[in-house]
Amino acid sequence: MKKDILTLLDLSKNDFDHLFQRARELKAGYRKGVCEKTLAGKTLGLVFDKPSTRTRISLEAAMVQLGGTPIFMSAQDTQMVRNEPIMDTGRVLSRYLDALAIRTFSQDLLTEFAKFTTIPVINALTDRYHPCQVLSDLMTIIEYRGGYAGVKITWVGDGNNVCHSWINAAAVLGLNLVLGCPEEYFPDPDILKRARQTGCGNIEVTTDPVAAAEGADVIYTDVWASMGQESESLSRKKKFAPYQVNSSLIDVASKDVLVMHCLPVHRGEEISDEVFEGPRSIVWDQAENKMHLHKAVLETLIGPTHNEKGLIR
Repeated sequence: MKKDILTLLDLSKNDFDHLFQRARELKAGYRKGVCEKTLAGKTLGLVFDKPSTRTRISLEAAMVQLGGTPIFMSAQDTQMVRNEPIMDTGRVLSRYLDALAIRTFSQDLLTEFAKFTTIPVINALTDRYHPCQVLSDLMTIIEYRGGYAGVKITWVGDGNNVCHSWINAAAVLGLNLVLGCPEEYFPDPDILKRARQTGCGNIEVTTDPVAAAEGADVIYTDVWASMGQESESLSRKKKFAPYQVNSSLIDVASKDVLVMHCLPVHRGEEISDEVFEGPRSIVWDQAENKMHLHKAVLETLIGPTHNEKGLIR
C-alpha cells in the first residue's frame, strides 16, 4: 500500500517523530562521511511547474546521496502541456518511477496525480500547502530546542501555503502557534477550522504582530508576495510594512528567540538585514535540513524496509 504526503494531515504524530529522528541520524552520518545507499536502484521523478532552488536541489541531492537517481521534468516538457490527462500521465510514470515529487499551483492537480498513481506522491509545494518545508523547519527547531513541546512558534506575515502547513502541523503535534497577519491576509478559514476541530494544540490568529511575537521562542516569516502574486507586490508592501521582522519585534520575544525564513528572502522587506544576518537567525541550518529531511521521507516511503501498511517502518 503506497503512502502519499499531500498535506501534513496525512501524517500521524508517530510519523512526524520517526521522520525527525531518522533525518537527524542521516545528518549525523553525513557529517561523518557515512554514505548509506538505502535507495540504490530507486528512481524519483520531479515534475515542477514552478521555479525552485532549495526544494529541487535538496530532493535531488537526497536521492543521490542515498544511492538513487532523480529525474527532473519541467511540466512544460511533458505531454501534459498538450493536454494529456493526468490519469494517463500518472499511470505511465508509475511504471517508470518509484516515487514522484510534484511542485505545482493547484492542490487539486496534486490530488488527482495521487489518485491515479501506484507510487508515493510528495507535495513539493502547491499554492495551498508546503508540507516538507515545515517538516524540515520542525527538525531544525528540535535541534536547537531539544523538541517542539511547549515551544511558542510565531508566524508573522502572509497567511500563505507555508503558514497553512504550520497550522496542519500544530493540529497533529499540539503546537503552540500564534499567527500575526493583516486581516485580509489571514490563513484560509477552512484550514483553521479543521485544525481547531482536532482539539489539539493552541492556534491563535491576531492582526497585532507585536502581540504575536511577545515571548516567542521562534519567529518565522516569509515573503509578502509569493510566486504568482508579483502584480500585488506594491500593495502588499504597504499593507505588510508593520509586519517586518526587525530588532524591535525581536526585542519583545524571548531572549534566545530563533528567527526562521524559508527563503528566498527579500532583505529589508519582510525581515531586516540586521536580523536576517544576526545571531538569532538559523536560516542556513534550516535550509540544509531540507536535504536531510527529504532523505528521511524518501527512505521511509520507498526504501527497502518501508512498511506496506503505512508510513512508519
